[in-house]
Amino acid sequence: MIAFVSGQVAAAGPDGAVIDVHGVGLAVQCTPATLAGLRVGDQAKVATSLVVREDSLTLFGFADDDERAVFELLQTASGVGPRLALAMLAVHTPNALRRAVATEDLAALTKVPGIGKKGAQRIVLELRDRLGGPVGDTAGDVRAPAAAQAWRPQVQMGLVNLGWSAKDADAAVDAVAADLDGAEAPPVATLLRSALKKLAK
Repeated sequence: MIAFVSGQVAAAGPDGAVIDVHGVGLAVQCTPATLAGLRVGDQAKVATSLVVREDSLTLFGFADDDERAVFELLQTASGVGPRLALAMLAVHTPNALRRAVATEDLAALTKVPGIGKKGAQRIVLELRDRLGGPVGDTAGDVRAPAAAQAWRPQVQMGLVNLGWSAKDADAAVDAVAADLDGAEAPPVATLLRSALKKLAK
């Protein structure tokens, strides 16, 4: 297993980054919250999980070891693959997911595109004893704010990657921008959650 990668951020897009590790560019798929803390040209250390399939080797990156541990635990539930697990962490922090599973909050789980009521019930049933309750600071992670001009395409592409149509994603981004009304944009993860709430209505 590749536990982490450390090096210069060579590129960053809406759904992943490329980390230059001693001359080798490793593509790492990340949640918007993780990407918000990565800047091209900066040094970064990203906790990772390698998912091996017959036709691919995919590296997933996380803000910290806790996020990675939750990602790997989520995949032990029936019907939850790496894409859906990443989508769950794009919508909720690890502690929010622990809380949702521990309290059987199906409404919170079904906010994730691709999870219906039955899927949420199965996740609660299978993970309740494995995920445990919220740990550490339950206020959530403090993320580095994204550049003012960069959040719109990041959030829009994040929504598309989570399964929404480009039209719906654009409408949600416009609604979030209207709410901001020129104020300084919060972290991309916060904006993405706001956009997902707009789509859930």
